[in-house]
Amino acid sequence: MTQMAGEFTVFVVDDNASVRKSLKNLLAAKGLASETFASGKEFLAAYDSRRPGCLLLDMHLRGESGLDLQDELRRRKVTLPIIIMTAYGNVPTSVRAFKAGAVDFLQKPLVPAALVERIRALVETDRRERELAASSDEIRRRMAALTPRERHVTKLLAEGKTSKEIAAVLNVSVRTVEGHRHMIFSKMGVSTAAQLVATIMRVGG
Repeated sequence: MTQMAGEFTVFVVDDNASVRKSLKNLLAAKGLASETFASGKEFLAAYDSRRPGCLLLDMHLRGESGLDLQDELRRRKVTLPIIIMTAYGNVPTSVRAFKAGAVDFLQKPLVPAALVERIRALVETDRRERELAASSDEIRRRMAALTPRERHVTKLLAEGKTSKEIAAVLNVSVRTVEGHRHMIFSKMGVSTAAQLVATIMRVGG
């Protein structure tokens, strides 16, 4: 079933049909949307990286390794949080899993309460990160709308210069600088120079 674009989905990749069914039932009972896949190839064919969610990945899949799927997702620059599931964990494989981006490494049989708690934490982390990314994109869009002169005035404001000092640097009237300030504040959605600086600092401006 296709989920709404903004809905957090738990993607389960496990070659054991009974495990997939059990996890899907558990997640549904906790109000979490999920989709299950029998292989990494099946998951890659269906996954849309724009969808928020996390991946429950069995390390030992039939004919392939979950770690290889991790490597492929990293090659594609997919930042989907990954929880590795395995009945045969060891230090080298767990180290490789974490280096490849896994956020947790759980031993089978899974403890339902611990699994659900970890997923809920990822839901909140994902929500915050996407809100921050959306906010940063909006800030960059607003900055791109500034004229070259407005960008120059913004730089001088960020350096702490007053309107009078900026007027002297640009060889224009204070009134002209105030006009630029008004347009900059309007375009950037701020009301003070301090807010302007804090806003552009959020995107490394």
